[in-house]
Amino acid sequence: MPSHRATALFVAALVCTTSLSSSGLRAQTTVTSERPASFTLDNGLQVVVIPDHRTPVVTQMIWYKLGSADETPGKSGLAHFLEHLMFKGTAKHPAGEFSQTVRRVGGNQNAFTSVDTTGYIQRVPREQLPAMMEFEADRMTGLILKDENVLPERDVVLEEYNMRVANEPDERLTEQIMAALYLNHPYGRPVIGWHQEIEKLDREDALAFYKRFYAPNNAILVIAGDVDVKDIRPLVEKNFGPIPAQHAIPEKRIRPQEPMPAAPRTVTLSDPRVEQPGLRRYYLVPAAATAATGESPTLDVLAQLMGGGANSYLYRALVIDRGLAISADAGYDGTALDPSQFSILVTPKPGVEFAPIEEAIDKVIADLAQNTARAEDLERVKTQLIAEAIYAQDNQATLARWYGGALTTGLSIDDIRSWPDRIRAVTAEQVRDAAAKWLDKKRSVTGYLIKDTAPKHKEKRS
Repeated sequence: MPSHRATALFVAALVCTTSLSSSGLRAQTTVTSERPASFTLDNGLQVVVIPDHRTPVVTQMIWYKLGSADETPGKSGLAHFLEHLMFKGTAKHPAGEFSQTVRRVGGNQNAFTSVDTTGYIQRVPREQLPAMMEFEADRMTGLILKDENVLPERDVVLEEYNMRVANEPDERLTEQIMAALYLNHPYGRPVIGWHQEIEKLDREDALAFYKRFYAPNNAILVIAGDVDVKDIRPLVEKNFGPIPAQHAIPEKRIRPQEPMPAAPRTVTLSDPRVEQPGLRRYYLVPAAATAATGESPTLDVLAQLMGGGANSYLYRALVIDRGLAISADAGYDGTALDPSQFSILVTPKPGVEFAPIEEAIDKVIADLAQNTARAEDLERVKTQLIAEAIYAQDNQATLARWYGGALTTGLSIDDIRSWPDRIRAVTAEQVRDAAAKWLDKKRSVTGYLIKDTAPKHKEKRS
C-alpha cells in the first residue's frame, strides 16, 4: 500500500493488519457488518460471501496468491504483464467480450497486481453475477495467447512504465528506496518490473507463469453484495467446481528472506523535473502475518501517533513548531506475507535543507522510544483508527478488499473482525517499545528527492 495513504486504501490496509493470536481465543469485535460466510470447494477454491443487502449490486473479486515476489528471477514484471494478458480472451469468449458485457450491463471492472497478489474485480447489478462468474471461471484455465496480441500488450506495459515510473521522479525514488531496503527479498523488485526485463517478456513466459499459478487451489473468490450464501454455493460449484486443482503449487510460499539490517542506507535521486524536493524514510518492520502477537496493531497506532493528521507528533514538530515542512506523514503497511515497511514522508518548505528535518524526525522517534505517549494522545489515535475502520464498512468494495487482501496474505476472517479490539488493547508501553525496536536507523533507507540544476551540455557540431 502506498504510504501516502489515500483514505480508502489506507483504511482497507489498516483493517487487514491484524496480528495472529497465539492464544487461539476468539477476541470480541466491534465490527458492525454481518459476519461473512466461507466455504472451500473440493478443488481447493476458498469462497467468502459478504452479505450487503442495502442495494441490488454485487462485487465479485478473485484473488490469486501470486504477485511480483513470486516471479522467476530475471523476469520481473511477469505477474503484472500476465494481468494485462488475462483480458485477451479464451476459446469460449473472444478478446473484449468480458469487458464489453460488464459495460453493457452498467457495471465496472478493474484488475491489480501487488507484491503478493493479483486480483480481478467486477461490480455489477445482482442479476448479472452468474454471467460474471462464468467469465471468470472460464479464464482461470482457458486463456489463449498469440504473439499478435502478446507483443503489442508488452509495448503497452512498457509505456505504462514510462508514464508511471520513468517520467515520475517521485515514483523513481520509491523504486530506488525499495531496492535498497530489500537486500535479498524479492520485494525489492518493482511490481511493474525493471524496464530491461519487461522488454524481453514473451508469450512463452506468460503462458508458463499462467499454467503454474492460475488454479482454484491458489485463489480466493470474494462475493460481496446483495446475495445469500445458499444461492452462491451452487453457482460457484457449477462454474468453478469442474476445474481441477494444480497440485504442484506449494501450500506455503517460501521466499529468500532479509538478513539482519546492519547499517542505515541513503538514496539520492536528482532530476530536472522535480518541482518539490522531498524526504522519505522507510524502515523494515514485520507484517501482520508474521509479527509477534500485538506488534502489528501497535505499529498502526505508532504510525497514527507520528503522522496521522495535524495533531500528530511529526506534523507538530516539523510543520507547526519549527516551520520546516509543508507536510509530514507516517504509515505502516502490514498487509504482506513477509517483512513490510513503516514509512515517513516529509515535504520541506522551499529553501529548507534536509539536515534540520532529519534532526527533528530523529528527536520525535527518540522521544517516543524513551517515554510513553500521553494517555490522551493514545486514546485519540486509537479512536480515529477504530472509527475509520467502522465507517469504511459502508463500502461494499472495501469490505471485499479487506477480506481478500487479508486472506491471501495469511490472515483469517476472525483476524479482520477483531482488529478494532486489538487496536483498543495497544498500550503506551507497547508503543514505546515498538519505536525503540523497529525505528532503529540501522533498519532504514532514507531517500532524498532533489532538483537537478546542472546545465545540459550541448553537443558540439563540427
